Amino acid sequence: MAKSQIKNYQDLKKLSWDEFHNTPMINKLKHFEKDGHLFDCLFSQQFTPKIIDTLFNTADKIRKIAKNKEGLDWLQTLLSHKRAMLYFVQPSTRTFVSFQSACHILGMKVSEIRSTSTSSELKGESAEDTIRTFSSYADMIIMRHFEEGMAEKAAWMLNKTKRPISVVNGGSGKDQHPTQALLDLYTLFLSFSKTGGIQNKTIVMAGDLRRGRTVRSLTYLLKHYKGIRLIYVSPEYLGIGDDIKSFLKKHKMPYEETANLTKSLRLADAVYMTRIQDEYDINNESKEIDYSKFHLTKEHLKIMKKSAIIMHPLPRRQEIETAVDDDPRAMYWRQERNGMWIRTALIAYLFGSDKVILDA
Repeated sequence: MAKSQIKNYQDLKKLSWDEFHNTPMINKLKHFEKDGHLFDCLFSQQFTPKIIDTLFNTADKIRKIAKNKEGLDWLQTLLSHKRAMLYFVQPSTRTFVSFQSACHILGMKVSEIRSTSTSSELKGESAEDTIRTFSSYADMIIMRHFEEGMAEKAAWMLNKTKRPISVVNGGSGKDQHPTQALLDLYTLFLSFSKTGGIQNKTIVMAGDLRRGRTVRSLTYLLKHYKGIRLIYVSPEYLGIGDDIKSFLKKHKMPYEETANLTKSLRLADAVYMTRIQDEYDINNESKEIDYSKFHLTKEHLKIMKKSAIIMHPLPRRQEIETAVDDDPRAMYWRQERNGMWIRTALIAYLFGSDKVILDA
């Protein structure tokens, strides 16, 4: 079916996977909604300003309620009748544990698959059949997969069945990591709540920008804030992709590219460091890159703004010196914990429990 012939949701349901996957983002988002409400969380582009505000308010309320036993006990009644499958076949520490903790906060029962070697995929079962099997036992699949587009494919497939369940993308190849972007944005929101908010801030993103899905996903969300200036710092080979540049130009978001980390740090309100993503190497090409020029050291702290913050999606290697950890501007450990709260809010939102929380 030609893209020009796609007029409504029913037309989308008739498409093959390849046709659907290649459909422009704006045309297929409705496929991942139910009764006008977000049903699957797959892309940063799904988060509207209204949804973001709701999630931030819900996360704030959950944090307050969970401070004492009575409040946490109450939260654990909200989704005690729901079950989640954590399908994580790409290595993960923070994303897995924070989603697992988020489910527990809401009282959900959790099952997990951490490797294809522990599922029937080892016997030759397709990932699609494995995911279809999960839908027989769970009400939500939270998945992290090494293959780009697999979370989208899972949601597309399940939404055409008689038992659709929500799919949450916990990282999809080099493509997207929407909940990481959400927790990154929440960290910016909390950090700048007393200094004018996120708008009009200069954000430096440094490291492997070509293959870093977290940088891509956060960039998409920053379009909702006026006056954002982005500085991308990286080796030439690891520069930000042309698709992101096209997005920035379309939304008239000013940006620049440079290999000069020191100069950029002087201008930064937030510094978002990333590691080199050498797991995506084809011929060990990362070994040919001098990445030391893109390491944040204790000496750099002297030239940064006192009000600036330092972020990292973790895990880190040498790109942030451990001596930086004690500086009050280092937010990455707090950023990590923010992930648990915002993912709890997201799960509550997807099941419609956010209203109960906000009214409590």
